[in-house]
Amino acid sequence: MFRAWREKTGHGGTYNEPNGGAFGRVAVAWLQWQLQSDSRAAAIFVGANCGLCSSPEWHVSKKQIDAPSLAFAFELRATVAAPTVLGQVPNGMRRIVDITGGTFEGPGIRGKVRPGGADWQIVRADGFTELDTRYTIETDKGQLVYVQNAGMRHAPPDVMRQLLAGQPVDPKLVYFRTVPKFETSAPELQWLTRAVFIGLGERYPTEVVVRFWRVE
Repeated sequence: MFRAWREKTGHGGTYNEPNGGAFGRVAVAWLQWQLQSDSRAAAIFVGANCGLCSSPEWHVSKKQIDAPSLAFAFELRATVAAPTVLGQVPNGMRRIVDITGGTFEGPGIRGKVRPGGADWQIVRADGFTELDTRYTIETDKGQLVYVQNAGMRHAPPDVMRQLLAGQPVDPKLVYFRTVPKFETSAPELQWLTRAVFIGLGERYPTEVVVRFWRVE
């Protein structure tokens, strides 16, 4: 968090001065930094010796905002069939990848992926893939959980061509992230329905691996 102010300046700042005065210059610099990634403008706000920090006319306070922590929930391994390609639709190429089974396991939870789900994908011209995956998992206690997992996957064009052709690729080269939602009637699994989760995925020729993390 970044705050900057000048003493003896009212709520209107200096905007009644030509070109907005000092406030106008700072506002323009902020926009140049945020919208145009202008490094010179950024130097006014960023760093221990930022431009405003060293100016006698301005008072600056910074507050470190802690990033949220993540707790590992479980790893899921789903076996998948070859894609069904519907062809070009208005938003891109539509593919449907059927889920044929699999397993999952994490602290205090484990079970199987029930066949019957699928990933309904839209693949853009550059290979960027929108994911809409829906399936059911069953714990070893017989509890059912419906999973709706939206996400995205992209990589350099040559890597995406190999991946979409079903060839092995290094998962480290692919950005594969999801935001799952869980539904279940099992009382002891309500923690799945009362938190935000993110998924980190890996695509293999006949299997998809997703590790789910709970945002604390």
